[in-house]
Amino acid sequence: MRRPLKVVSAPGRICLFGEHSDYIGLPVITMAMNLRLTISAFPRRDKKFQIIMPDIEQEELFTPSAPIRYAKERDYLRAAVNVLKRRGFQFPKGYDFFMRSQIPINSGASSSSAMVVAWLKMLLSLQNHEIEFNPIEIAKLAFETEVLEFKEAGGRMDHFAISMGELIYLENHKTTDICFLGDGIQGIVLGDSLQRKETVQNLKINKQDVFAGLKAIKKKIKKFDVEKTSVKEILKYFSPKAEPLRKAIATLKNRDITHEALREFVMRPFQNLEKIGKLMSQHHLRLRNDLKISTPKIERMIEASLSAGALGAKIHGSGLGGTMIAYAPGREKQVVKGIEREGGKPYLIYQDRGIIKHL
Repeated sequence: MRRPLKVVSAPGRICLFGEHSDYIGLPVITMAMNLRLTISAFPRRDKKFQIIMPDIEQEELFTPSAPIRYAKERDYLRAAVNVLKRRGFQFPKGYDFFMRSQIPINSGASSSSAMVVAWLKMLLSLQNHEIEFNPIEIAKLAFETEVLEFKEAGGRMDHFAISMGELIYLENHKTTDICFLGDGIQGIVLGDSLQRKETVQNLKINKQDVFAGLKAIKKKIKKFDVEKTSVKEILKYFSPKAEPLRKAIATLKNRDITHEALREFVMRPFQNLEKIGKLMSQHHLRLRNDLKISTPKIERMIEASLSAGALGAKIHGSGLGGTMIAYAPGREKQVVKGIEREGGKPYLIYQDRGIIKHL
């Protein structure tokens, strides 16, 4: 068996707080997890890239040194090469790439972003370029590749969470400020509903509605600040009945929940675990009732988790399918069984490193 020339890996990620907020510049608390995507590279004698992806039974073949046209929607592998070529990188050599993943696909656990981040790390490593050691720059390149290149609605959370790794509080509005929270949380169970989520259209609709609601607020409150203006102040002028306004206010409520959760995370060793769980469930209520991204099966999985002793639970990802997470320190095994009874696939999740070059 051939020995690979290079091997890199990137983690999936979970969003603990701030779901459906980063795309308008609000903060999130996110964690890289112990389910990873790995890419191995083997030299070829020609100038082609062949990417073999047995988990999804797909292969890609193209010549990176030639002009690259996209072969499908969201053609991230070719897009990453184009993004780098626009910066002056050249790809005169060919390679076979073998890609394997432990991350649930199309489930809200950022399998596509992990692929993009790992792919860029691999391409930069093959160039022996100094950027390969800069996770912030790789995260920016990944955001450009996955979101800007295809004019998508997503934010930057996935790319920074995966590149940086660990548990972080990420500010998104004007600059990207990152606060590492250490080994701040344990007892997370990820539950895959095995229902494919509706990422692109659902994100697009919710983002449009939230922006429309924020625009209406700005017309009424001249000094409105999406990061600071209180929901209490907004409710002096509005009754949140119209859907765009209701979604905007729900997003600001989740902003406040994220800030409150951050205070608990930095209170080690005096964290209030029950409060963290309660805040997670409050976050879910806004996502379910106002942004309407949950499904009956995910609701059953959440209820089963809470009945099994979880302190809190929420839908995870863009919604309408995909995954949920439960916070269940000391009750992980019981929650796993509860999710299984509802037809979901559970994973015990631990904090992990960001992108890594193994060879």
